[in-house]
Amino acid sequence: MVDNILREDLDNLIEFLKQDMPRLTQAGEVRAFQQEWSEWLGVKYSVFVSSGAAANLLTMGAIRHLYGEGEVLVPALTWVSDISSVILQGLKPVFVDINPRTLAMDEDQVLAKINDNTRAVFLTHAQGFNGLSDRLVSELEKRGVPLIEDVCESHGATHKGKKLGSIGLASNFSFYFAHHMSTIEGGMVCTNDEAFYNAILALRSHGMTREIQNDEIRQKWIDENPELSPDFIFAYPAINTRNTEIGAVLGRSALPRLDANNALRTRNFTLLIKNLDPNIYFTDFVLEGSSNYAFNLILKEKDPALRDRLEKKMRDEGVEFRRGSAGGGNQVRQPYVRPYIRENEWLEYPEVEHIHYYGYYVGNYPSMSEEQVLELCKVLNSI
Repeated sequence: MVDNILREDLDNLIEFLKQDMPRLTQAGEVRAFQQEWSEWLGVKYSVFVSSGAAANLLTMGAIRHLYGEGEVLVPALTWVSDISSVILQGLKPVFVDINPRTLAMDEDQVLAKINDNTRAVFLTHAQGFNGLSDRLVSELEKRGVPLIEDVCESHGATHKGKKLGSIGLASNFSFYFAHHMSTIEGGMVCTNDEAFYNAILALRSHGMTREIQNDEIRQKWIDENPELSPDFIFAYPAINTRNTEIGAVLGRSALPRLDANNALRTRNFTLLIKNLDPNIYFTDFVLEGSSNYAFNLILKEKDPALRDRLEKKMRDEGVEFRRGSAGGGNQVRQPYVRPYIRENEWLEYPEVEHIHYYGYYVGNYPSMSEEQVLELCKVLNSI
């Protein structure tokens, strides 16, 4: 990523800092950014936090406290914080393989694994692809299972014209430097549910009930705890995951160009897919509604020699890449998961297993020219 924070963003931040003793902890800029993000996404409530991982952690905390202990369905292909947030909040991760055309959880497996102990489906929209279908959304609603959308890599992607992150009970976004837009570090939790929103507000600030915006809910905590100071009632075990005015200034500066940048990224990815050799690479992705985050490369064959040639070629040509796609491949193979899985369980997810060994992503950014994309294709096809 080379152009996610521009000179104009830094100039806007400098102007903010020129004030006589500007407040830097969360205040008016954070509130304004939350409102502007909600309007862009099409939801009622957004809560700005310190990272996308913090958004994951708070969201699973709200699921635990509002819906109780139980299981959360998660993809085997995702970032570590999705899974660790489930574990850290005392919930049990139940893994699901992916649909290779979307890189999201296979909906047949999701629906087959839901049971009376399922508290949520935590679906990752990986690398800008839409992971939803009408059938999945309808079935989850029918069964009363909350859908949580991880949209950290998919800002602006849509399902049937509606932005991802506005469809489930709640959604998580990341504004890390390499993502669609950046606040350096940062994330957002979004929802239309008032109870969920107020739980997130408390969880963001040490679990303090004074952060809750609903007077009735806040007063209920006060009435139930008359021996405590109303300003210092801690409803949930939580830490501080607030962000700052500095992050919000950068976010407000970047948001107006997000849609245009997304269009450029999608143009780049479409050009890449059109020019990759389909005999070498898997190219049958569902592109409708996508908002590409990074160029996705998946070798069609299980060929270690071909894989090694590809990696050597990319290194020789100065092409940065990640093997295993998002998060180091199959999360079920990672050490932190071992206490929560069956022996050799990772072998039960063949689609993710293939990506673990033969899948990659390469950076895609708005200022990349069509000539650069075609040159990249030339390099990739030469193996």
